Parts: sequence; structure tokens; C-alpha cells
Amino acid sequence: MRIVVSADGDNLDAQVSPTFGRCPVYLFVDVESLAYEAVPNPARLAAGGAGIQAAQFVIGQGAQAVLSDNVGPNAFRVLQAAGLSIYQVRPGTVREAIERFRAGQLEKMQGPTTGRGPGAAGPRGRPF
Repeated sequence: MRIVVSADGDNLDAQVSPTFGRCPVYLFVDVESLAYEAVPNPARLAAGGAGIQAAQFVIGQGAQAVLSDNVGPNAFRVLQAAGLSIYQVRPGTVREAIERFRAGQLEKMQGPTTGRGPGAAGPRGRPF
């Protein structure tokens, strides 16, 4: 099974990112072998619609499930419509998140965990 984890770095020991749509990196991981591919998030600096663009990207990369700390409403809707399971992961490493996923210790998200984001301008209208 190929899953995607929103991450702050490019390896299994990186921290899980607190956001899905604007995380720096996606780690696409084969759950059985732990083989992975680190891919920069192409939607990270989008002026708007980062969640939707990010969701479309991970769907296009063949992910079957998403592990993330928070997923906004637009990304959640797109991922859910494509049939992906979305699991909430609390802070920790990507490796720890995968271990919890494999052990059946993660809960499926029943809805988005955050509201809409402010876009790339951030909450004060300045780039971050």
C-alpha cells in the first residue's frame, strides 16, 4: 500500500508537518517495505487553493491513504471524493506515524481538522 505523509523533511526521521496543503515535503511510502520517495510540495507557495492543488497532486502520485496532523476542508473534500482514507497523526516522526498506521493505532478523520487557510500571504498579508 502506498501512503503519503506530510513532512517537514525528506526522510523517515523527519517530523510530520502540522499542515497538509502547505507542508514542505510529501513522503510517499510503501507501507510494507518502507521504501519511500520524498517530493517537494508543488502547492506550498500557491497564492490560493493550496489544499486542493496538494490533494490533486498526491492523488496523481498514486497515494491510497494520507497521514497528516491537519487537513483543511477543501483538501479533505478532494481527498475523500477520490476515495483516499485520511488519518490524523499527532506530532512525531514520519517513521513513528507509519508504525502507528501499520499497528492500526491511527483514527480516520471524519472531517477537516482546520478551517480554510489564509493563502500564501499569511494572516497579515505578507509572504511567510
